[in-house]
Amino acid sequence: MRSGQPLRIAIHAFDGITAFHLSTPLLVFGEVARAGLADWSTVVWSEGGAAVRTAEGLLLDGLADERATRDADLLVLPSWPEDLREVPAALRAIVRDAHDRGARIAGLCLGAFPVAASGVLDGRTAVTHWARADAFAERHPRVEVRPAALYIDHGDVLTSAGTASALDACLHVVRERLGAAAAATIASALVVAPHREGDQAQHVARPLPAIAGEGAIAETLEWALANLSGELSVAALAKRARMSPRSFTRRFREVTGTSPASWVLAQRLDEARRLLETTELSVARVADACGFGSAVTLRQRFARAYATTPTSYRRRFSDGAMQP
Repeated sequence: MRSGQPLRIAIHAFDGITAFHLSTPLLVFGEVARAGLADWSTVVWSEGGAAVRTAEGLLLDGLADERATRDADLLVLPSWPEDLREVPAALRAIVRDAHDRGARIAGLCLGAFPVAASGVLDGRTAVTHWARADAFAERHPRVEVRPAALYIDHGDVLTSAGTASALDACLHVVRERLGAAAAATIASALVVAPHREGDQAQHVARPLPAIAGEGAIAETLEWALANLSGELSVAALAKRARMSPRSFTRRFREVTGTSPASWVLAQRLDEARRLLETTELSVARVADACGFGSAVTLRQRFARAYATTPTSYRRRFSDGAMQP
């Protein structure tokens, strides 16, 4: 694992914020320092440094004020009031000023509303809680809302979907800055999945019925993860689950929120990134180990997903010089 550069993180709090929304970035980013992975520091600030009471009734005092945002490398808006009130001009200016001087902006869940209100998302895509996507689109017509995504990262601005998706977004920041191994360490400590692709579905439209087949899907996913280099077509997966391809595809989408092909590709790309970061395998051998068949196919898929090549990715994220 790399130590990474110091990172100053300023997290916004307001009266009525839920403890979960506020605690998520504090927990994930704070764990980076506690685990000794990098010198990351977090500070919670409010308007004028005033005490705030959470939705659960907890009184939070001793908070920083707006000055904490002036040298922050990452400005996090973890939520916004449920009534979607107008964003004060002062907060819009703080977001714009932070963005203009090069700080990264993260609007988690309803925190996408104040981020969009600042104008830094105009002409771009964003995501918020799926239940408020229509309100977001109506209020911010210059921003394209994608209600199905878990998170969308433009590099300088990150938005995430509802509630638990903030965990995915924060782990994505850890992974992007410190690598897959660091993200896995944090995820293990928090007992959550180390990585979910940003375009994975936010939610399942209806509750999953407790019927036969869900166990078969779970077993098949576990088997597929252990056999990424092999044949993982819908037919092969369905056969493993002892289901017809049509029934398997339908049930798979219900359980995972995505198609078998999309899921397999995401897992293969994720494993390719891990191998590029942590091993000296050639690109051709990484492609073979992850089931892409050839280095050419891996490069094409990798570039399409991450806008970079496997070799460039390795230079950026590996611990040292590795075999191209």
